[in-house]
Amino acid sequence: MPLVPRQLNPRARRACAAQPLEFPAAERSARRAVLLPGFLKAEIKFVKVILPIWILLAAVSVLADSIRVRDLVMVSGARDNQLVGYGLVVGLAGDGDKDQAYTKQSVANMLQRHGVNIPASTISAKNVAVVMVTADIPAFARPGARIDVTVASLGDAKTLTGGVLLQTPLMGADNKIYAVAQGALTLGGFSAGEGGAGGATVTKNHPTTGQIVNGALVEREIPTTIVRDKTVELLLREPGFTAAALMATAINGIFTNAAHAADSTSVQVQMPAGAEADPVSFIARLENIEVAADTPPARIIINERTGTIVATARIHISSCAVAYGNITINVASTLDVSQPNAFSRTGTTVVTPRTSTEVTETKSSIIPLPELPTVEKVAQALNTLGATPRDMMSIFQALKQAGALQAELIVK
Repeated sequence: MPLVPRQLNPRARRACAAQPLEFPAAERSARRAVLLPGFLKAEIKFVKVILPIWILLAAVSVLADSIRVRDLVMVSGARDNQLVGYGLVVGLAGDGDKDQAYTKQSVANMLQRHGVNIPASTISAKNVAVVMVTADIPAFARPGARIDVTVASLGDAKTLTGGVLLQTPLMGADNKIYAVAQGALTLGGFSAGEGGAGGATVTKNHPTTGQIVNGALVEREIPTTIVRDKTVELLLREPGFTAAALMATAINGIFTNAAHAADSTSVQVQMPAGAEADPVSFIARLENIEVAADTPPARIIINERTGTIVATARIHISSCAVAYGNITINVASTLDVSQPNAFSRTGTTVVTPRTSTEVTETKSSIIPLPELPTVEKVAQALNTLGATPRDMMSIFQALKQAGALQAELIVK
């Protein structure tokens, strides 16, 4: 549809809309400048807007397979630290520890701090549970900040439902107190009913483990150093020489000759002049640099406990032939009774065990497999064989031993 100048009156606008404006080549430039200044402005604006859109689309297509540095690394020094504490959970309505000696002694020690001196042997602790409290304190956490804690029963309490954690110091590996936890527990499960003869109980999830969101107050800051000798070290979450080299190349594209891949796990970045005064801004710029995605190595992970198989996209199987079958061995043991003849005055009744063994093997044929260069074709071929996950585990191990599987095989 032709563009209509805004400066024209309604009649002229309708005329322009009905028929495009055309001028001879010799008069085109002069008449355009005199008659259609609005059209020129619209045309110039159109060109200025469209070009950046195409550039943006091209940039998006180029960066489609790129990942930010912050998603691949952590800054050396900016790490979490683990805290642990020993405490008491009260208010358990008879579901606490069954008068354990350490529970009674812990309650006695707590009461003594409040000025109540009672022998531990005279205390009933059925409403109390001894617990261990754990937490991760992040880097740069200042005094007064709150962190989450996890509470787990240490004794034989049935459940921590409705319990309240008393003030519990949380210490680091250096035996210094860095936080203090206290508060009501939140559980993802429950336990109800009476055990014993004729009783029934219902349990959901783990009622002896709970959480307190923002349940600990930070009391001491952990010293953290992220810049050493004007150098920031980036630690790869997934080590690899290719990933480290690609990251160093991407950083050098922004900061010339600043990055160096020390090994497969770390990239050292030299801070440019003037960046020492504001290292946070420099690290923020580093984290937002786009890095070309490194293709994960060919790897198959097998978990025999759960029957889980996970394979990356680069696994490759050479041409081979596979035959598999199931062998079932059934061993049954029964007890036979041997008795003396009727009216016999000699002999005794003897119990003799009898064992029977039965072996069943299903028929199978050897099946040739062509070269399988992709994980999709490997999965399709194994599914065509009708192999179960347990069969696939054995097949993958046999293929690796035969040299037909070009991938790292990890069995857990």
